[in-house]
Amino acid sequence: MFAEVIGGILSGSLALLADAGHMLTDAASIALALVAMQFATRRATTERTFGFHRLEILAALINALTLWLVAGWVAFEAYHRFQDVPEVEGGLMLTVGVIGLFVNIGAAWILHSSAEDSINVEGAFQHVMADLLGSVGVVISGSLIWAFGWTLADPIVSVVICILILRSTWSLLVKVVHVLLEGTPEHIDVYRLCSKIEEVEGVTLIHDVHVWTIAPSYEALTAHILIDPDYQGDLDALRERLRDIASRDFGIGHITLQLEKSKKGCTEDHHVDHLFAHARPSPY
Repeated sequence: MFAEVIGGILSGSLALLADAGHMLTDAASIALALVAMQFATRRATTERTFGFHRLEILAALINALTLWLVAGWVAFEAYHRFQDVPEVEGGLMLTVGVIGLFVNIGAAWILHSSAEDSINVEGAFQHVMADLLGSVGVVISGSLIWAFGWTLADPIVSVVICILILRSTWSLLVKVVHVLLEGTPEHIDVYRLCSKIEEVEGVTLIHDVHVWTIAPSYEALTAHILIDPDYQGDLDALRERLRDIASRDFGIGHITLQLEKSKKGCTEDHHVDHLFAHARPSPY
């Protein structure tokens, strides 16, 4: 980052300065991810019954929004450079860009394996990937300026970097908002879950169903289970069987099931129409 700041000032390259600013947010995002993950290990309290697990989601949100701010600043500066294209030292820009490219390849390789398991780490990974793309852009524009003296390549590549940043972070932002709105996790088919539970002997109906994500890889389920009034089996054993379906077949970690033999007094009537659909509707 320091090399790119010095190189950007000496060479007059906006792309280098943009990449340096992005690397600063990279460092901040990784630090934020580490802090959030550390807090997430703290025990729950009476004031925070789910502990600090949601900090990982908030950290991912902050990472995505800071990337958009960086992209906005770079686009603003690029606009002014289109009006008045300054001189840029292509050779120095190319040299520093190549160094930054190799640094970002190493950082992306380190974070890649963990990004699939944590939306928080994925936020940091997206930062590094966007920065890697930025380094590629710096190398390309530096080569064009050094070989052909085409200084307009600097702001053009800067705009391309902005577009790539926005595109790469959009999916992350969608995931974060979905979690904050307590939407159903993508990998859990609520229709199939309800149908499997109702196939169990003694179960008449499942209702008041809520499935949401508390934190990465930590899903929750609450539901009311209407039991046949004539059922004579062990209710504790039945409850454990139902919990096992949710845990083993759907990977849900936090499960709360209320068994009842009447819907009397139940103020909520949230039914997922699984009697008519046994699988999640296709989005296509």
